[in-house]
Amino acid sequence: MLIVKNALVYAPEPLGVLDILIAAGSIVAMAPGIDVSGFPCPVEVYEAEGLLALPGLVDSHVHILGGGGEGGFATRTPELLVGDCVRAGVTTVIGTLGTDGLARSMESLVAKAYSLRAQGLSCWIYTGSYRIPPATVTGDLMKDIMMIEPIIGAGEVAISDHRSSRPTIAELGRLASEARLGGMLSGKAGIVNFHLGDAPAGLRPLEELVSAGDLPRAQFIPTHCNRNPLLFEESLRWAAAGGWADLTTSTVPRFIEEGEVAVAEAIRRFHEAGLLDRLTCSSDGQGSLPLFDEKGVLAGLAIGSSSSLWAAVKEPILSGSLPLEEAAKTVTLNPARALKLRGKGRLSVGADADILLLGPGDLGIRGLVSGGRIAMAGGEVLMRGAFEA
Repeated sequence: MLIVKNALVYAPEPLGVLDILIAAGSIVAMAPGIDVSGFPCPVEVYEAEGLLALPGLVDSHVHILGGGGEGGFATRTPELLVGDCVRAGVTTVIGTLGTDGLARSMESLVAKAYSLRAQGLSCWIYTGSYRIPPATVTGDLMKDIMMIEPIIGAGEVAISDHRSSRPTIAELGRLASEARLGGMLSGKAGIVNFHLGDAPAGLRPLEELVSAGDLPRAQFIPTHCNRNPLLFEESLRWAAAGGWADLTTSTVPRFIEEGEVAVAEAIRRFHEAGLLDRLTCSSDGQGSLPLFDEKGVLAGLAIGSSSSLWAAVKEPILSGSLPLEEAAKTVTLNPARALKLRGKGRLSVGADADILLLGPGDLGIRGLVSGGRIAMAGGEVLMRGAFEA
């Protein structure tokens, strides 16, 4: 058992100073001044006085096997490490293949998800990649979602991008219908995650999909919605009509110079529009951040990181644009709702014991509990992968 003492709790709504009692990886009590002295078993104490407690972050778009490759084999990015997530305050990751669904397989993605789980994180994955027909384990997308426990939906499928397979609306509709039915039959989200590129079509393929009236907007999560101003404005309208929108926090200065909407500004705009409950943020961690010239030739390459997630989301809080409990929803409660991740995204009795501890001034990451296990204390990483120094 473990007790986190005297933390100022945001669940993500503010609850005041509480103790959080944990047993078998779940929160079993939250109250001021819980006395554990008479318990029949030892209780480890994590003193969190002066710290803020949030739910562990949910990073809903991570290339856990690595990504990239747009510049040839030498530009394949490395796999996600457990320590990377701990330092970033992330306790739950959603893995995806992305551009390369050939050299990186769905079988490897499933194995990586199990590996991350065995090392202390929570992990689920999407089946498929940029291309249609999708890469799968069983040869059938619906069967993957129904029969392989970590698989909760399909993605990331590329649209409006020169790297997509240029799927037709009929192909997208069939994929979405199979994902939806697989989710319904297995009690999972059955969500479809769409990669959006810079092509002028933007969200138009998804608008055409939902215009038929038989597929709900909330089944789709378009990501990279802050890629350019026009796409961002489309995403505001998409969210206003009931859809989800996902912002990407990993970036480089050149992307901002070329028109990418900064995450802090994007969150503020969604808040002003009354649409913050339809917004999520993800890091695109371990994915490549390719720079293409006007001819579509790769001109440079950086790498996404889960560390960008909280760094971006805390910015509007520190500037006074948003209260902590509002901005924090985009990386806790909202992705857990969108993906039907039971026990995630909240601090409450019965929820999973994933707790992020922050400094009161700079909101820097000071501690982390993942699945009831202390992963970081006093800023020191205590939970690492099998081959991490």
